Amino acid sequence: MDLRPLTPEDHELIDLARRTVEENTDGPDGIYTMGAAVRNADGRLFAGINLYHFTGGPCAELVALGHARASGARDLTTIVAVGNENRGVQAPCGRDRQVLLDYHPGIRVILPTPDGPGWSPITALLPGGYRWAP
Repeated sequence: MDLRPLTPEDHELIDLARRTVEENTDGPDGIYTMGAAVRNADGRLFAGINLYHFTGGPCAELVALGHARASGARDLTTIVAVGNENRGVQAPCGRDRQVLLDYHPGIRVILPTPDGPGWSPITALLPGGYRWAP
């Protein structure tokens, strides 16, 4: 996949997700903690953290989307997830990709690569995805 270079604003978003997971992690004892951050078109940032549970609690990306929506932000431009224990930027799971495509089809997703993070439009991450229309 051909990812595009990050902007200073993208690095700010990564830092927010990293701070969120570092300050709220469940620790190294087998708990998989992720932090996420999303930017609205007006520049506001919103963070979220996953709620690990054996039944499949919500992903950090979905919590960040909910935080943004609850704050009145509806024009989201960029999202990123970062793992605890210095795991760095992580790609969204399939469910998150589908939700992002349905609610924010123009959103940019920051992803990891061996050469460092870059970004891709959500449409490139879920080509031919099911288009849900409520």
